[in-house]
Amino acid sequence: MQPSGIRPDSLVMRGVHQLRLFFIALQFFTRLPIPRWVGFEPAWLNKASRYFPAVGIVVGAVAAGVYALAAWVLPQPVAVLLSTIAGIYLTGAFHEDGFADTCDGLGGGMTPARVLEIMTDSRIGAYGAIGIGLLLALKCATLAYLSSQAVVAALLLAHPMSRLMATALIWRLDYVKGEGKAKPLAQRMSHAEFLIASVLALLPAIVLLWLGWLAWPALLAALLAMAVCAAWLARKFVRRIGGYTGDCLGAVQQVCEAGCYLALLAAAA
Repeated sequence: MQPSGIRPDSLVMRGVHQLRLFFIALQFFTRLPIPRWVGFEPAWLNKASRYFPAVGIVVGAVAAGVYALAAWVLPQPVAVLLSTIAGIYLTGAFHEDGFADTCDGLGGGMTPARVLEIMTDSRIGAYGAIGIGLLLALKCATLAYLSSQAVVAALLLAHPMSRLMATALIWRLDYVKGEGKAKPLAQRMSHAEFLIASVLALLPAIVLLWLGWLAWPALLAALLAMAVCAAWLARKFVRRIGGYTGDCLGAVQQVCEAGCYLALLAAAA
C-alpha cells in the first residue's frame, strides 16, 4: 500500500524546479552560464523573483572574493575599485544601467509618458551619466574607509539585501509599461514568495553576526537605511509614473546598496 502524504519523487521534482528557478534568476541578472537542462519558459521568470536575493549572495560573494584577494597586495582603494569592477562585469552593469535610465527619466521628463519614453531610450543623458558617476564614486569612497573585514561584510550584506528592497516593488507596486524586458518578472509576488526572498536575503546577515564580522547596531542601521531609501524611491515612482519599471528596480538596488555602505560606515565611526 502506498503511504499517505507527499511522495518522495514529488518532493524531488519540486526541489529540482526550485533549483531551476534560481538558475533562471541567475541567468537573467548575471553573465554566469547555467546548466543546459534548466531550459526556459517566460512564466518561470516571474516565479524566479523569489531568488533575486540569492543572486545577490552570488554577486556579493564574488565581489568580496575579488576584494579579499586584491587587498593582500594592493592598497585599499584599489582593491575596492577592482571589487566594484568585478561586480559590474558579473552583472553586465544591469542595475547601473537601470539607475542611469531612471535618473534621465525623472530628471528630464515632466509627464509620466515622457518619463517612460526617456527611460526607454538606450542613449544615456546628462542626468544618467552624472548620476551613475557620482553613485559609483560614493560607493567606492565609502568602502575604502571601512576596515578590510568590514568591506567583506558590507559586500555580503548589501548585495542580497538591496535586491530584496528592489523585489519589494514587485511585491507591492504595479508594473506600468506595456512591454519591456522586465515585464515577465513583473507580475505581483505572493506573500509566501516575498517571505522566501526575505529569508534568503537575511541568511548572510545571520552568518555575519555569528562570525562576529557584523554587530547588531550596524546591521539595524544598514537595514533602516535601505528601507528608507526603498520607500522614498517607491513613493517617487508612484507619484511620477504610477508604479515601477525594470529600470526602477535597478535604481532601488543601486541606491539601497550605497545606503547600506553609508550606514555601516556611520556605525563604525
